[in-house]
Amino acid sequence: MDFKKLAVFCKVYQYKSFSKAAHSMHLTQPSVSSYIAALEEELGTRLFDRKGRMVKPTKAGSLFYGYAKKILKIRDKAESEIHALLGLKKGELVFGGSTIPGQYVLPSLLGKFKSLYPNVKIVLKIGDTKEIINLVAEDQIELGAVGAKINVPNLDFIPFVEDELVLVVPIDHPIAKEEKFSLSMLPNLPFIMREEGSGTRITIENFLMSKGIELEYLNIVAELGSTEAVKQAVIAGIGVSIISKRAVAIEETSGLIKTFNLNESSLWRSFYLVYPKKRSLSPFANSFLEFVKTKTA
Repeated sequence: MDFKKLAVFCKVYQYKSFSKAAHSMHLTQPSVSSYIAALEEELGTRLFDRKGRMVKPTKAGSLFYGYAKKILKIRDKAESEIHALLGLKKGELVFGGSTIPGQYVLPSLLGKFKSLYPNVKIVLKIGDTKEIINLVAEDQIELGAVGAKINVPNLDFIPFVEDELVLVVPIDHPIAKEEKFSLSMLPNLPFIMREEGSGTRITIENFLMSKGIELEYLNIVAELGSTEAVKQAVIAGIGVSIISKRAVAIEETSGLIKTFNLNESSLWRSFYLVYPKKRSLSPFANSFLEFVKTKTA
């Protein structure tokens, strides 16, 4: 039983799809099918039931997944520690980032870390805050950077960067001519909201609730799944939104949008590093964690 078969099996299990697993591992679908067939023959049982495009793990497959994950985790840790012992500083760091920290904070930090460890392969996965937290909780990634803190057992959250949220309006909207913005105006404006699970949305909901404004009072005209989609919708005149100031810096400088502080004040939030409480991190993950603490202190 080789590690490649185990890695392919885990990807098929996670994606519930041969084609998606093949795409994520840069393999052909027939190759993935061949690996799974060989593993099933070796174990003497079917690991997946296939019904058209639907792939469902069997009881044996679900049982085997837990062991396969542990085996791959032990392999990765052993390789990292041997490389660190030999001074090779070679290996892989798989990191997750929710939309804003993943797109606007982590690339710079990862680039600087890469300059210190040039032989380390860095894989950055982008998702919303809940997705990244779930990946850490399920041991699919070691570290994540997210836009909100959620109470999840066995995970630690530490703040590492502050982020300001602002109201963003189209440059040709009548309100763009105003010098200040009051929250009392918000229910009368077409509002573009991030999707559920977004750290930005969680922050907005908590902020508005603290000001006595329920979401049902807002005129929500769209719910969009990314910061970029929200920006483009605002520029197109669909509505206004609340978004990270760092995410719209270029658009504001270019005169495409105008930003306002909320309620004549600033709305700040923390980005958090999230990692397991009880599981030990690989040497590379530990090094990056300490690196980020140093660079953002």
